[in-house]
Amino acid sequence: MTSLPGTRRSFSSEDENRQKHQEDILVSEYDEQIRNAAPMLQGRRLTAALAFVAGTGFTLFGYDQGVMSALLSAKQFTRVFPQVIIDGDHPNHATLQSFVVAIYEIGCLVGALSNLWIGDRLGRRKTIVLGGVIMIIGAILQATSFGYAQMVVARIITGLGNGLNTSTVPSYHAECSPASKRGSFIMIEGSLITFGIMISYWIDFACFWASGSSAQGRVPIALQIIFAIIMIAGITFLPESPRWLAKEGRNIEALAVIAALEGKPHDDPSVRQTYLGIREAVAVESHSGSERSPLREIFSGGRSQNFRRAFLGVVNQCFQQITGINLITYYATLLFERLGIDDVKARIIAACNGTEYFLASIIAIFLIDRVGRRKLMLFGAIGQCLTMILLAILGSIDTSATQIVSAVLLFVFNSFFAVGWLGMTWLYPAEIVGLRIRAPANAFSTASNWIFNFMVVMVTGPSFNNISWGTYIVFAALNAFIIPVVYFFFPETSGRSLEDMDVVFALAYNEGVSPVKVSLRKDVPLAGTPEADEILGLDLSRREGNSPGELKNDDGHRNDKQ
Repeated sequence: MTSLPGTRRSFSSEDENRQKHQEDILVSEYDEQIRNAAPMLQGRRLTAALAFVAGTGFTLFGYDQGVMSALLSAKQFTRVFPQVIIDGDHPNHATLQSFVVAIYEIGCLVGALSNLWIGDRLGRRKTIVLGGVIMIIGAILQATSFGYAQMVVARIITGLGNGLNTSTVPSYHAECSPASKRGSFIMIEGSLITFGIMISYWIDFACFWASGSSAQGRVPIALQIIFAIIMIAGITFLPESPRWLAKEGRNIEALAVIAALEGKPHDDPSVRQTYLGIREAVAVESHSGSERSPLREIFSGGRSQNFRRAFLGVVNQCFQQITGINLITYYATLLFERLGIDDVKARIIAACNGTEYFLASIIAIFLIDRVGRRKLMLFGAIGQCLTMILLAILGSIDTSATQIVSAVLLFVFNSFFAVGWLGMTWLYPAEIVGLRIRAPANAFSTASNWIFNFMVVMVTGPSFNNISWGTYIVFAALNAFIIPVVYFFFPETSGRSLEDMDVVFALAYNEGVSPVKVSLRKDVPLAGTPEADEILGLDLSRREGNSPGELKNDDGHRNDKQ
């Protein structure tokens, strides 16, 4: 009988060894799966590549915005498209001129809204590739247009691709960026919009001298194809967004991408913290809206406050357009010509305006994560309002001296906008919404951008023809309206991860206070911590013994698809 306890100990020891061996095998297999899922690039090289590809997409966006500015009065362009000529013999062409410019925004609107259905199905990378291909097709059709109707259709097609890109690229880049640098990364994209505008102005000016060739109008339009090809080629070397991967249940890939982005092992504490925060967000959304589509989820409230957050993104994009920036971007050359400047000098000044616009946008890159989103938006709106008031006053006087000052003020307006609003509206909507609704919410917010962009571009020509300098008063009032709305309703997102914003809105809901006040507090728990779990209504037992990537919501259901 004395041998029996020893036998039990022997069997127990064997079981423990066997179990330990099995666990070692599982860990080894898990590590191997993560290694196999790791992206080609790691650390700084990966973040640099991401910034380059995203930046190329926004350079393309800016180029396509600015390229029409000087073409509207170019000799060869007006010969092929006489509908854009505005003079005493064609007083009704103001609407036709505005229409061929503004119809691009309708294509962008449709492209952005199409992301409601295809954005989450295709993923961020495939959507960007699709948008780039469509833009190439549209650019080819524009460059080969020989009639007004063909140009209109071609610009709609180009807009479709750009709408897809502008509603996807900011989200993709934001989802792949650390909280401490996310603002500056997206602001670089904003700067590259102006870089694209600057390039388009100078290329238009260079081609202006080819007045005897159709290349004067066709080459500037065709050159945007180069940017689209670079963007498509570059995206093939990049990983998918870790947030999208986690949402799709591809958790090992998500963890591998997070580790690659941070340039650390997958078991590093900071990598695990980020990963848990993302899985926490997925668990919350799975629990709260598993029976509803992301599109329907946008209109929900509760802890997530999805409708409020999506609406903030829509309003933010609207505000960018009603500042009046595209009054200058699309019509810079014509505005300077209206000030009595001849066509050559007007083009040179417009190109210089685009260059200064780009240089001013660089300032925001260094300020955005130090100063915060709210202060920059308020600074920009106040400066823009004052500039528009001065433009209206000087426009009513209309002397050679006031025309010179007005030309300078167009540079000043661009500077305020570049610092406060240029990149902001591609950053803020991606930050403010939760993971589950990010693709459809950004489709709506980008659609808002294009709706109001169309409105501004469409009414500018007729407005100047009818009320002249009074147009500046309208935009001064709109900029003044922006200031109190931002101050009272726009939470601060600086320094917080995308998942931290879920905690901010949930805490505001639980306490019945404004999310703006909560966002300015320093005591909000970080996403992925037990305190955040409690605020979000998650089961804290997920921290005791659950395998990597596994979470439970407060019903105890597992949320893992590895």
